Amino acid sequence: MPRDTLTREQILTAAIALLDADGLEGLNMRALGQRLGSAATAVYWHVGSKDNLIALASDQVWPEITLPDPDLVDWRTAATAMATDLHAMLTRHPWLLQAFGSFLMFGPGKARHDDHLLAIYEAAGFTGTAADQAATAVFNFVLGNALGPAAAASLTRKLRREGSSNAEQAISNAKAEAEARETAAQFPRLRARLDTHSADYGAAPDNTFQFGLQAILDGLETQQRGPTR
Repeated sequence: MPRDTLTREQILTAAIALLDADGLEGLNMRALGQRLGSAATAVYWHVGSKDNLIALASDQVWPEITLPDPDLVDWRTAATAMATDLHAMLTRHPWLLQAFGSFLMFGPGKARHDDHLLAIYEAAGFTGTAADQAATAVFNFVLGNALGPAAAASLTRKLRREGSSNAEQAISNAKAEAEARETAAQFPRLRARLDTHSADYGAAPDNTFQFGLQAILDGLETQQRGPTR
């Protein structure tokens, strides 16, 4: 695709698809150019640098989160919806968690999300620093819960790359998994969970996210009501 017909929107759409498939480690301008049928230099011309491309792609996914109107629903319903949408978005785009650790997240997409999030907690009665603390507590909880699926996706990509091209490495990975099970078997509570879903890498029991989110919102609601007599 010639430079003059290539658009930034096309580049970002292709970059997000590549990131979803291969993570940050799989993103390079040559691979992106091949997806677009264009030279890497044309991609650079539109986005400037790989770091800028990642920042732009990161901001592109935030509008996937619904922003409930705090005038139409109660604050807990709105907070639950935003947190659930954020968790789903991070699970769809696990590379975004990688980006949080290496790049400054900015742009109108994330800013719109953050501003609306504060409005939700202000609607609950939190003001000033308390609204920031409430919003951040829930936001960080969501990020932490999304780390498991992101780690599992990253490991799966790594094993797929190594296993398909290196039989010796595949054997080494299987040996490491067996050693991990042997280690867990030495501890009674871990041993009891070895053959359950909870033993999977990065996994957690069903409904763990929902349980934790409601517990945090319960705590915020109690704090906002003040001590009971």
